[in-house]
Amino acid sequence: MASTQAQTAEAAQDFPWGSAPYPVLVADPRGTLVQRNDVASSLLPRAEPGAPLADVAPPWLAAAHHALSSPGPRTEPDLAAPQPPTGAIDGRHFEAHPTVRTDGTVAWWLVDDTDHQLAREALRVERERTAFLAKASNTLLSSLNLGRCMDVTAQLAAESLADAALAIAPSRGSRLPVVTCLRGGTPTQTHEMVDPDEVPGLGEALRGFPPVPSRWIDPATAPAWMVPEGFGAVGSIVITPLPGHGVPAGALVLLRKARTAAFTEEEEVFARLFAARSGAAMSAARLYAEQTAITEVLMQELLPPALHQISGVDFAGRYRPSADEERIGGDFYDVHPAAVEGEPSLVTLGDVCGKGLEAAVLTGKIRNTLHALLPLADDHQRMLNLLNTALLNSQHTRFATLVLASAARRGSAVDVKVTSGGHPAPLIIRRDGTVEEVDTRGTLVGAVPHVHARTATVALAPGESCVLYTDGITEAKGGPMGDTLFGEERLKQALAGCAGMPSEGIAEHVQMLAAQWLGNRRHDDMAVVVISAPRSHHLSAVNGHTRGRFTG
Repeated sequence: MASTQAQTAEAAQDFPWGSAPYPVLVADPRGTLVQRNDVASSLLPRAEPGAPLADVAPPWLAAAHHALSSPGPRTEPDLAAPQPPTGAIDGRHFEAHPTVRTDGTVAWWLVDDTDHQLAREALRVERERTAFLAKASNTLLSSLNLGRCMDVTAQLAAESLADAALAIAPSRGSRLPVVTCLRGGTPTQTHEMVDPDEVPGLGEALRGFPPVPSRWIDPATAPAWMVPEGFGAVGSIVITPLPGHGVPAGALVLLRKARTAAFTEEEEVFARLFAARSGAAMSAARLYAEQTAITEVLMQELLPPALHQISGVDFAGRYRPSADEERIGGDFYDVHPAAVEGEPSLVTLGDVCGKGLEAAVLTGKIRNTLHALLPLADDHQRMLNLLNTALLNSQHTRFATLVLASAARRGSAVDVKVTSGGHPAPLIIRRDGTVEEVDTRGTLVGAVPHVHARTATVALAPGESCVLYTDGITEAKGGPMGDTLFGEERLKQALAGCAGMPSEGIAEHVQMLAAQWLGNRRHDDMAVVVISAPRSHHLSAVNGHTRGRFTG
């Protein structure tokens, strides 16, 4: 004991850190406190010289001193450790930097690192949150399906923000679409017949109003449909809007259990940041769904119709747009049945200058205009001139070629009246395999003030057909060298082999040959319509018995 007191007295005489701004504790190799300065005595009132360091200093500091003072060799890296011992003292965070003195004692400099520690912790939390938001954005924006976005929103929120989460979309009639997810669970979707205004803050959130602070919401008021099965008592609730593009995308509800710490204001702010990303993704998904639905409706109006037999006349058509990934283009055809049975049905087949969506839009306008002109269907020249005037007066600078054909059954034959407005003349397939070109010509529609066209009338015997086509067929480049046009002669030769075939078979054969000629090469829109006089089956009475007789 005398030696310890002597060592303490000696240390006091040469102790130079009494007025140092940092707490300093000096302990001998046996762990006895030898000296401390005034700042250390204020921080650790029990730290009196002569007391065991383990009794008056925090355990982490006593353990560090024991490790440093233990017998055995110490290497330089041990003495100059890159990371000094750290720990808490009276609610503050300190770093302990040792100085080994010549007499074997160790002076521990305690540096208050609380602010730096808080800054490092805040930086760590911010990095984690930034990484979470980046992951959430990537995951949410990877899908344009609204249901999938709601599932991802609820699941991500339950895993990282709360014990359970609900993604709620605006009501559809009297039903409220809700996706619920427990932490570690799978999202489940339901439709609740509830009034959102009965839940404090939910009705406001669904209407896009600022969120109600969590401390204002009594967890006991949470309705049964909002609390997942097996969740237990609710300790705190956050309800925040999911902002969308112009209109609210829904609301996000976060739940924590009663034994879990309540939401802090900082966590509520972070929840709103996540909700902003989720809302944007849900809004984009909803907008995409609406646009897809609108596109489908409009597309149905632009796509060529399915053709069939009308008033004893067979019709068939095939269409292939300029690119396989597109469904519409600049070629079109329609068959308009007559208002009176037995009167001619009007066939329209045309080709708008250009291809793709812009050509398809003008195609739709031309088809609508021709539909409005159906009362004049018996006067092809007048229809073409009225359509020509409409195109010249529109904002479009494109023109079109067009062929009109009126087909009516006359006994077993079909009479066809054909007028071309700058379009390739239709081809007639006779029963003997002869292919004839209809004698009709005309000027482009939408290019000059007046359309001058010549109308021709042909009669189709049973089994004969009239083929209307666009120049995408004859101008298809392909063949062995890849640069040869399919051409009119090759088309006529192909049609000669179609004598007696039904209209569906002819249309399919023409498009198949053109596709084979092209291979995988680029091409223009292609359309073909076939008008056929079907082979007739008449009934006649012979000796009082009914027998079948084919004609044609």
